Amino acid sequence: MGLIDRFIGVSPAITALGSAASGMAEVFTQNATRRMELDEKAYARAIAQHGQEFAVPRQGWFDGFVNGLNRLPRPLLALGTMGLFIYAMVEPIGFGVRMQGLQLVPEPLWWLLGAIVGFYFGAREAHHFRHRVWPARVTEETTIVPGTLPVTAPRPAGDFPDNAALRDWQATLRD
Repeated sequence: MGLIDRFIGVSPAITALGSAASGMAEVFTQNATRRMELDEKAYARAIAQHGQEFAVPRQGWFDGFVNGLNRLPRPLLALGTMGLFIYAMVEPIGFGVRMQGLQLVPEPLWWLLGAIVGFYFGAREAHHFRHRVWPARVTEETTIVPGTLPVTAPRPAGDFPDNAALRDWQATLRD
């Protein structure tokens, strides 16, 4: 093919036609190699973020003890509520006596208990909200692989392939 193409002189035209066809095909279908690169970057970022969650420096025994105590109220409230239902079924008379005792608790004390529990969980939520790491602005690109669920891979803003039609359109908007 090399000698005849050089003699006829159509080789550059055929190369340009092939490049145009592949460029046109990428408009309608995704570039599989670029898709794999983006998927790998997204996976690497997810693994790095996951690793950062466990990169906490070791603390002393007292810090570990206090952290353990801080994790107790939610499970104790949930398990205690379930325990009340079980207690009501196993010992209904004793449960009734204790509920009558709770009716004797003054209303301001119930308000105080509600404020303490509310502030505990509110402060905890505010702490997590304040110390959240906000990701950089990302756009998403969805890939659907046959036989699987759609996978959305984040892509940094501005990391788009060059598109002549979009450039022309943006130029008309600026004018």
